[in-house]
Amino acid sequence: MPSLRVSRASDEFAREIAGRVGRWLLLALGFAIMLVGLGFAFLPFHLGLPMLVIGLMIVLKNSFKAKRQFVRVQRAHPKMVFPIRRLMRREPEVVLVFWQQYLRVERLVLPNRYRFAVRVRRYVKLRIRTRAV
Repeated sequence: MPSLRVSRASDEFAREIAGRVGRWLLLALGFAIMLVGLGFAFLPFHLGLPMLVIGLMIVLKNSFKAKRQFVRVQRAHPKMVFPIRRLMRREPEVVLVFWQQYLRVERLVLPNRYRFAVRVRRYVKLRIRTRAV
């Protein structure tokens, strides 16, 4: 009977060690994906942001410290973190996040009279209203 208890304790210890090693491997994978995404973020095709989000999801799932830090950043800068949180949902709203970020960048870069996306949005909204009536 005592040997059975020892084997259970050693099995639990082995599972705990395997869980920790697996968590560390997933953290390393998440950070590697984030580094690759950071490298791709500066290239013309925009593959970097989705890779950064995937890496961040892996890291946040496996690190308590990263979760706490993410919550702190979220509370300090909610407008900055909100698009990332929208992309991390089960069914992400990729097109809406892209459009929102495009409008923000356009607002920062272009003067009011040259904002193409704002005019397109207003035109589409007006066309939808006139068709509904």
